[in-house]
Amino acid sequence: MGLVTDLQEEGRHAINSPMSPASADVHPEDTLLEENEERTMIDPTSKDDPKFKELVKVLIDWINDVLAEERIIVKQLEEDLYDGQVLQKLLEKLAGCKLNVAEVTQSEIGQKQKLQTVLEAVHGLLRPHGWPLRWAVDSIHGKNLVAILHLLVSLAMHFRAPIRLPEHVSVQVVVVRKREGLLHSSHVTEELTTTTEMMMGRFERDAFDTLFDHAPDKLSVVKKSLITFVNKHLNKLNLEVTELETQFADGVYLVLLMGLLEDYFVPLHNFYLTPESFDQKLRSRSQERRIVLCINSARSVEPAWDAPFRPPPPSPCLILSPSRRENRTKQKGGSNL
Repeated sequence: MGLVTDLQEEGRHAINSPMSPASADVHPEDTLLEENEERTMIDPTSKDDPKFKELVKVLIDWINDVLAEERIIVKQLEEDLYDGQVLQKLLEKLAGCKLNVAEVTQSEIGQKQKLQTVLEAVHGLLRPHGWPLRWAVDSIHGKNLVAILHLLVSLAMHFRAPIRLPEHVSVQVVVVRKREGLLHSSHVTEELTTTTEMMMGRFERDAFDTLFDHAPDKLSVVKKSLITFVNKHLNKLNLEVTELETQFADGVYLVLLMGLLEDYFVPLHNFYLTPESFDQKLRSRSQERRIVLCINSARSVEPAWDAPFRPPPPSPCLILSPSRRENRTKQKGGSNL
């Protein structure tokens, strides 16, 4: 106990020294360093910043949305992503490819090997486009939240995730280093996001980005136009939309609309028209992704590591030949769109 207490006191003394503000908080495990070893942590005041909290929340919600079919729920980035399991599933979903790694690894060596494979695949995607690689196997496995955030922001930007990251998010990072038996600390500012334009690089922004940035007051007009467009097609099924946010949330209307627009048969028995539980809503969202894949396949769009997100091939595909549509409609009941 005496050694641990001494180390804690040594860590507090280093943090409270003139090299860094006294507000930083060092945990006992962060003071147990080998000679010349370095450890970093986010200053607690930065963690309380509203923009930082928003960035973390947006990224967690995005991951959970992408991995909804896998029934994976991320609650805390550093605790849920450090072993490579979630990162593997996320990359496979985003890139539409399968990584050759063990599904479950409990040992530290196995986890780091999986992380190495996952990060090599990530680097193969990002390096050709000039993305800075501000993470490593040891930092991710060491639950370094700054490194994890850098990785997720880069993935979100590369795959053009349908999210809006808060701009100009920076954090104060405490760097603790042991030299000649003494702990020395310093503060550095770490920039997590800049502007959307700078982060997107050469990728063009769409009309909705421009609308949000320069004419948010026109959003209601655009929504009315979209509702008119949607009802023009859904009225063929005696359906009417008045609120996009609520009526499209469970995926049912979107499934039917895509079927109408692309002239695909939508078997109604494959999902719930009035979903109530989470599992029922999940089934409708799964149906959406399968139809999107069928549309991509019909247009000869092949999944690739550097392509935007396309879900893996379903089995069987929802596209049915015209001769089979009538039979399926008579046998099961469906919307012959």
